[in-house]
Amino acid sequence: MIADREPCARFVAVGDSFSEGLNDEIRGDGRYRGWADRVAELLVARQNIEQLSYANLAIRGRLMRQIRDEQVPQAQALKPDLVTVGAGVNDALRRTFSLDVVCTDLENSVRDLTVAGSHVLLFAYGDPSRRSKALGRVADRMRAYRTATLDIAAAYGCTVVDFWGIALYDDTRLWSADRLHLSPLGHRLTAEAVMDALGLGGEAWRSPMSDPPRPGWSRRRGSDAAWFLAHAGPWITRRIRGVSSGAGVVAKDPTYRTVHKAGASLPPLP
Repeated sequence: MIADREPCARFVAVGDSFSEGLNDEIRGDGRYRGWADRVAELLVARQNIEQLSYANLAIRGRLMRQIRDEQVPQAQALKPDLVTVGAGVNDALRRTFSLDVVCTDLENSVRDLTVAGSHVLLFAYGDPSRRSKALGRVADRMRAYRTATLDIAAAYGCTVVDFWGIALYDDTRLWSADRLHLSPLGHRLTAEAVMDALGLGGEAWRSPMSDPPRPGWSRRRGSDAAWFLAHAGPWITRRIRGVSSGAGVVAKDPTYRTVHKAGASLPPLP
């Protein structure tokens, strides 16, 4: 864990929309903030260092092979102390998903990053069937991918954030309107999960929050219809057309920017 090493001074995030930070608060430059931005700030605060170099190479819609070929070499060139790799869900949602291909690309990415001297943090995602029937169709794929991720992490000495079975992430308040990306609260708690895995935890993130009032049947059905029209339908259309959500999108922080200690203050969790 990072807590057992010299302070982390260079941090790079690679991956897809999860690591890019979709649907979090908007930064001053018009891009989403995201849990990785929050981790950079927390690393400064909790390691008690003055500043940190941070880059985020993640781009929405990217598949594991694209991350392996495009982002990993960029990350290696930056020589980071810590690299987070958050990817694989887009692959699992594809009709042509191959667990062997995705896991081979993930292992090759981890191997190259660790050989270059970086400590790697991976994510084992949660069971989608716990909160969505639509996403539940890929639950077996995500379960198998989690198992492989844990094996790769053990083989290469990686840190893992494991969301499988964490009831908190079944809470709709952690997810945005599209039901696929985290909400600002979800990004905030994910940043805490990363810090906890690194041995730099602060505020608790696993405990379920108090239950909100459950909407009635008609309201739930209306919400489902609105979700399909606004999010599921356009996603299906893009898949049919073969157009990625990341077409034309570039990494928000392709080179290091400096995160100063003054920017690390966050209000308490609700």
